[in-house]
Amino acid sequence: MSMYDIAIIGGGVTGCAIARWLSRYKLKTILIEKHEDVASETTKGNSAIIHAGYASPDGTIRCKMNVKGNPMFDQAKKELHFDFERVGSFVVAFTDEDMKAIEHELKQARERNIPGEIITDIKRIKTMEPNISDKVKGIFYAPTAGLVWPFGLTVALAENAFENGVEFLFSSPVTGIRKTEKGFTIQAGEKQIDTIIVINAAGVFADDIAKMVGADDFTITPRKGEYILMDRGSCPVNYILFPTPTIVSKGILVCPTIEGHTFIGPNAQNQESKTDVRTTSAGLNEIIVGGRKLLPSIPIRSAITNFAGLRAVSNRNGDFIIEPSKVENFINVAGICSPGLSSCLAIAEYVVSLVKDHTTLKVEENPDWNPIRKPQKRLVDMNEDELSEAIKERSQWGRVVCRCETVTEAEIVDAIHRPIPCTSMDMIKKRIRPGMGRCQGGFCTPKILKILSRELDKPVTEITKNDKGSEMVFARTKQLEIQPWKGDKP
Repeated sequence: MSMYDIAIIGGGVTGCAIARWLSRYKLKTILIEKHEDVASETTKGNSAIIHAGYASPDGTIRCKMNVKGNPMFDQAKKELHFDFERVGSFVVAFTDEDMKAIEHELKQARERNIPGEIITDIKRIKTMEPNISDKVKGIFYAPTAGLVWPFGLTVALAENAFENGVEFLFSSPVTGIRKTEKGFTIQAGEKQIDTIIVINAAGVFADDIAKMVGADDFTITPRKGEYILMDRGSCPVNYILFPTPTIVSKGILVCPTIEGHTFIGPNAQNQESKTDVRTTSAGLNEIIVGGRKLLPSIPIRSAITNFAGLRAVSNRNGDFIIEPSKVENFINVAGICSPGLSSCLAIAEYVVSLVKDHTTLKVEENPDWNPIRKPQKRLVDMNEDELSEAIKERSQWGRVVCRCETVTEAEIVDAIHRPIPCTSMDMIKKRIRPGMGRCQGGFCTPKILKILSRELDKPVTEITKNDKGSEMVFARTKQLEIQPWKGDKP
């Protein structure tokens, strides 16, 4: 097998952002991901917020990356066509001590040229956010904070990188890395990858990956955050609502999502396990109490699901670790906790500068690089005339498969055949949202199984939820037939 210039380990939003930035250059790049798809660990369980940039401590890498990264989302949205909106955020003060805290945040915002203001006019606050607690004393308002769909962003970055020549190797956990005369040999699943440079963007496992080559001068602690997701329209909130922050985290917030739901959370609990994302009764009760301090009217009966994610916290005061390691041509991109999502584009640019300045690789611009990703057509974006024309051309546009999120068969088929093909239920879910609404897949799952079976020409029994071993059905209940679904062809 020929030598790669660069191998990126980790297909989260950071790894995919790096892959896309590297695709600007004449480099042979591969991204290695242990799961079957991108956005399968930390990226799939976070608050989906693009932070304004005022909160991180001065002098930290995460401060620098957040401040630079936030404005980059406007251009990235134009090029990659993902959902992103600047809705603004409140930090809510209830006491005199809280007011001092938000005054400090305003001071930091001004020093960093980030727009913001403190509002103490309760009538104005209530006009902006009618359901906020009556106990509010004042708020710090940051208008440049935004919402993004992490799955959509990560898939967009990955697809554009792929179309510009980056290779992706899925379902291939890295079990060993050996230093060689020319670079490294990576054992990834059943394959060996030879590469000159390794970029370690492995999330909570980044210290384990670094240890394989003796570049383990840091440790990562997984920090669990639990969330409750509310049904669409059941808990209206206009802005991202933060309490005043603690040393550990930004606190339990109430936040709209880009898709129209609302969530409360997360809490912050350090743990040893790097795989345990179970929610707990105590944790969920904690975030209910915390959420109701900001928005007392939260109707918990309208919750449609709960989930948890892990943040990768470094032993360097929780700061990002983005640096060449003591091992030549091995770059660590580790400890990317909050505000990692907000910083991913700036991190990618910075990592490429490290490749240029601190490795042996010669980097040349790719004159054929195309920054534009063709968006997938969506029913929710069409007007009546556009939908009517689409149905005339292709009847699948008239068959709604997911009622909760209004997803048609045409969209599912198109997602299956995108540049990075969808081969499982969760891959479809991450791209066009069937199964993410009120019924959590109760209505649409059987139909999507059949569509995947038909399009992939595989028996329904071989269709997985996500990784290998997650097959969803064993056989047909009555006839016990195992065969591809052949029905409902357009």
